[in-house]
Amino acid sequence: MLAVTIDSQTLSVRENTTVLQAIRQAGMQLSTLCYWEGLPPYGACRLCLVEMTAPRRQTIAACTYPVFDGMVVETNGAHATAHRKMMLEFLLARCPGSEVIRALAAGAGVTKTRFPVNENAEELCILCGLCVRVCRDLVGAAALGFIGRGADREVGTPFHVQSDACIGCGACAAVCPTGAVRIEDVDGQRLLHPWNTTVRLQPCPGCGQPFTPEPMTFLREHVGGIEHVWGLCPACRRRQMVL
Repeated sequence: MLAVTIDSQTLSVRENTTVLQAIRQAGMQLSTLCYWEGLPPYGACRLCLVEMTAPRRQTIAACTYPVFDGMVVETNGAHATAHRKMMLEFLLARCPGSEVIRALAAGAGVTKTRFPVNENAEELCILCGLCVRVCRDLVGAAALGFIGRGADREVGTPFHVQSDACIGCGACAAVCPTGAVRIEDVDGQRLLHPWNTTVRLQPCPGCGQPFTPEPMTFLREHVGGIEHVWGLCPACRRRQMVL
């Protein structure tokens, strides 16, 4: 176990623990928009910047920096707080219409930005990369990627056309922190609006209603003494499990 001190609170953590994980283990709150448990840390949003004060003073990204024995961290040091506020100003300028960004900024005392504001008030993508990483690293489809550089950087499918690699699982929408990724099931199809992609839904074997983007077989299995039914829509699964 490693001993780390965070805001004058000393705790023991396991090896390979990040500073962010140690902060949360200590019961403290630190905002982040690009971190998702189960995905490798990325450090894109920079909202988890904190100050390491010992053995040397340094501003670090808590989500990517590993804890070591004897480390001392301040979550609200002057430099880290100033950097986090500046990043919130950048995000406010990029996504002025995002309720999530405005709420985070207001909580940090940031109500306006000194940077040029995006003319597209409907922009919600903060380029955190969560959708790209979950599609590539967990789903294994790699249907999305970053396109362009600098101010023109964006997330999308190759050439902005229908992605044959997309299975319509909705993982990208599940991890998106600002609601930029939207899926909608209409007339037996799943529409992924940002990706110009449509996936046909398979009907439920029980009731015939379209519900899943992937062909699935009807399975029954007993786990922990409970019968689980897979391959059916949620309503049919509930009915089957009480029979």
